[in-house]
Amino acid sequence: MQKRGIAYFSAEFGLDESLPIYSGGLGILAGDHIKAAADRNVPLTGVGIFYGRGYFQQRIDEGGRQQHLYPEVNLEASVYPVQLVRDDHNQPLLIEVPLINRIVYAKALAVQVGTVTVYLLHTDVEANSEADRRLTDNLYPSNQEVRISQEILLGIGGTRLLAALGIQPEVWHMNEGHCAFLAFERIRVLSAQGVPFETALETVKASTVFTTHTPVPAGHDVFSIDMMDRYFGEFYWQLGADRERVLSLGQMGGAFNMTRLAVSTASKVNGVSKLHGEVTRELFHHWMRHIPKQDIPVDYITNGIHIETWLAAGMKELFDRHLPADWTTSTTNPKVWDAVRNIPSKELWEGHQLAKADMFDELELPIHSTGRGPLVIGFARRFATYKRALLIFSDPQRLACILGDPHRPVCLIFAGKAHPADGPGQNMIRQIVELSREDRFKGRVHIVENYAMDKAKKLVQGVDVWLNTPTKPMEASGTSGQKAAVNGVLNCSVLDGWWAEGYNGRNGWAIEGNQDGDHDTQTNQDSEALYRLLEDEIIPLYYKQDEESVPMEWVSLMKESICSLAPAFNTHRMINDYWHKVYVPAMTRGKQFASDHFEVASRVAAYKQFIRSNWSRVLVSNVEIVTDNHSGRIGLHKTSFRAEIDLGAIWHKDVRVEAVGSDGREGIWRVKLEPVQQSARGKFVYEGASFDTSINFWKANVNVRVTPISPDFESKFELELAAWGIQ
Repeated sequence: MQKRGIAYFSAEFGLDESLPIYSGGLGILAGDHIKAAADRNVPLTGVGIFYGRGYFQQRIDEGGRQQHLYPEVNLEASVYPVQLVRDDHNQPLLIEVPLINRIVYAKALAVQVGTVTVYLLHTDVEANSEADRRLTDNLYPSNQEVRISQEILLGIGGTRLLAALGIQPEVWHMNEGHCAFLAFERIRVLSAQGVPFETALETVKASTVFTTHTPVPAGHDVFSIDMMDRYFGEFYWQLGADRERVLSLGQMGGAFNMTRLAVSTASKVNGVSKLHGEVTRELFHHWMRHIPKQDIPVDYITNGIHIETWLAAGMKELFDRHLPADWTTSTTNPKVWDAVRNIPSKELWEGHQLAKADMFDELELPIHSTGRGPLVIGFARRFATYKRALLIFSDPQRLACILGDPHRPVCLIFAGKAHPADGPGQNMIRQIVELSREDRFKGRVHIVENYAMDKAKKLVQGVDVWLNTPTKPMEASGTSGQKAAVNGVLNCSVLDGWWAEGYNGRNGWAIEGNQDGDHDTQTNQDSEALYRLLEDEIIPLYYKQDEESVPMEWVSLMKESICSLAPAFNTHRMINDYWHKVYVPAMTRGKQFASDHFEVASRVAAYKQFIRSNWSRVLVSNVEIVTDNHSGRIGLHKTSFRAEIDLGAIWHKDVRVEAVGSDGREGIWRVKLEPVQQSARGKFVYEGASFDTSINFWKANVNVRVTPISPDFESKFELELAAWGIQ
């Protein structure tokens, strides 16, 4: 077996529109991740599924209804080399995957992206039944039986494929929970070698990392326990554990949650923006009620874009002339982008106008540009209700006045697909089509059908303003606005996802409605904020009279947007973050846990089992909090904490005892307590003190907790256990 860096598993890869095996943001991000890894020579291998009919092609009929077409994917049209993977006998390599008392065979296609290979499994194999040949026809099927079959193929089949290819990854990266069954297969392989289940679990966990992209509970794949039993009834025992222990890795609320499985089997978990990291901690707090959300072990790495994929040809030519010669390999260096400020404003404006005209032509938009106008606002993304495509239509008459000003014309361009099972999303498309036909909006509101990467490129390159109106905080990250920004397009967005980090007050606009109140209140406040921005800032600035027909202040905003956003929100920065913060630590940890016949993994497994078995006996009692305003230290007061702790059979050096409380600003404070007296076997008195006057130590705000610790843990709360005092 050969060691080969990172295995990157994803249900979809958006590499190019010629290979339509992606549905939206997750796939586009995965595709850009692959390209960045190739650019940076990161030793990474992609693993996914080849969908024979891809994600659906969208047609919008006369009634505004979305139609779903599923033509076969034409591999010969792919811009990336795609080859059938063959075995040593030059026969198609077939992977066997168990699915309910039968074996399903999957062949593999290899897609070459620079130095990185992406392997895609496909079940259209003669040895399969007709139904099994169709299992990998479509991405994200609504049928739960097909959905779980695909996720088994991805996780278990993908792991077996790498083994068949002689690839032994040092790190396993799960991009969303769809692929989390890979942990089952890796544990099964170790179990077959005689490694006990708990030791195998710790070994797998040490070298596995998980990126979550979904900020709402409904977005996580969940399968019934009955379905799990049907698909894994003959698989549980192969992992070396009983059914209940295996299911416990993902069981939540009487069902099996794939995100929970991913968290249970990964040493590192990250969201995809700073805000999303906070939202994810809040979400996972529902699983771990006894741990404050601030302590939930979730980090974040903000998404970025592969600049060369999304940059307009004219803009690239402009950057080639004015930026340092090595700019394409130095995209993370802010000083490189500072040169944008020196591009003559007229050249930058004309470059954007060329991209705008190209968009009109390529998308066959019946928009005629005269002089500076019209101002074009783009809204293009998946049509899901939380993205609020209709927010800008909240007051139709007011919008009609904004768009219909003959002296300052404005156009709206919409594009996007709704999932075939998403009725409300499809209804939004129908409503926009109907609105576009009303006299007051005719010629001002346009919708582009069959949104895909090719059309996305034209839109992010050619519109003047990129509009994003999600219900905060439901946008995990979003990257379309980043693609727009590098092309000089200005963002107007709710401060959600990546924009909460990117907006600096000088590089676009923030829709800052008051986030308090119910959904309707938020909608009203956000729409009012949006209208005011359009009426008072965006449109006047765009049409402000300047020299040589160039809106100088607008172009200054364009430059600020590029300079401030391009170096921070690109995949070269992102892959560097993954390498240093996630991949290298996981490589090191994985090697440690597997070395010397799994000595560390075995020790950690035994320790965790011991702690779990004895944790119910840990009790915190007689908590005392005393504030001394005469501590002898000028300007300070001393707050002392005391608690009696019964640890039972657990050693006092295997726990951390702290006084914990809210700081009143969405944060928490901690004061460490030390054992000062042992009253009986396993029973201790702990004390500690703080001189921090910035903390309000009122008693209702304070509790004492005990948590298990180990130098072998990846995080302080790896065991997800805590015993509290005052209840």
